[in-house]
Amino acid sequence: MINSVQAFFMFAMMAVNVNASQEKVLPTKWIDEAEMKLAQIDNYTSFFHKQERIKGKLKEEEVVFLKFKKPFKIYMKWVKDPGKGREALYVEGWNRNRIKVHDVWMKTNFTVDLDANGFLAMRGSRHSITESGLENLLRVLERDLCDRTQSTEFTYGELGEEMVYGRRSIKVEYLFPKDRTRGYYCCRALVNIDTETKIPIRVRIYDWEELLIEDYGYEGLKLNAGLTDGDFIMENPDYHFSASGRKAPSF
Repeated sequence: MINSVQAFFMFAMMAVNVNASQEKVLPTKWIDEAEMKLAQIDNYTSFFHKQERIKGKLKEEEVVFLKFKKPFKIYMKWVKDPGKGREALYVEGWNRNRIKVHDVWMKTNFTVDLDANGFLAMRGSRHSITESGLENLLRVLERDLCDRTQSTEFTYGELGEEMVYGRRSIKVEYLFPKDRTRGYYCCRALVNIDTETKIPIRVRIYDWEELLIEDYGYEGLKLNAGLTDGDFIMENPDYHFSASGRKAPSF
C-alpha cells in the first residue's frame, strides 16, 4: 500500500510534469518565436494546401504554388484540380488593389481583374487573398491565444510529434469555450509547429459542431527563396496573364 508521504510526492511529480508540458506549448512563446523568425524573412515559396467548408459542405482540397514577398506581393498557381492552371497575382497598391486572374473556361484562356473582396473573388473561399500569408495566420492565432493567455476560458496541450509534409512538428491542441458568443474564432484548433523553424506549417480549425471548417498547410516552405519584384509582374514570361485569348472586363 502506498503511504501518504509516497502519495504526496507522486502527486507533486505529476503536477511538475503537467506544468512542464504546458510551459512547452505556451502560446506567447512559440508565436513570439515564429514572429521573430518571420521578421528576418523577406520572401518565401510554398505549396499551399487549402480545404474549407463553404455553406456546410467541405470542399475538395486545393493545392497552390505560392510566392510571397514583403510588404505584400503574392502570386499563386493552382497545380492540381480543382482549378489546375489558374493563376492569381495581387500586389498591394497595384492594379487598383484588384487581383489579376488567369483561368481557362470552355477551352478558352481569359484574364480578368477582380475586386479582392468582391463576390467573384470570394466565391468558394472563406478569406480574401489580402488575408493570405504566414503573418496573417499568426495574427489570427495571436488574437485568440496571446491576447487571452491569462484567461481560464481555453485550454491547450501538446499532442506529441507529428510528421507533416516530411517535416518534424509539434502538434498542439487548443480548446475554446462552447459558447460562440465569447468572441473566439473557433471552438477547437490543431496547430503543427515546425520544430526547426518554429513556424506553423499546418492549422486545422473546427467549429462549435466539431466540424472541420478550415485546413491550411505549407508544404516545402522555402524561406528567403530569392524572389525579386520580377516574380510579381504580369509580364513574367512564366505566367500566362498576357497569353492570347479573351480579356474579360473588370469586376
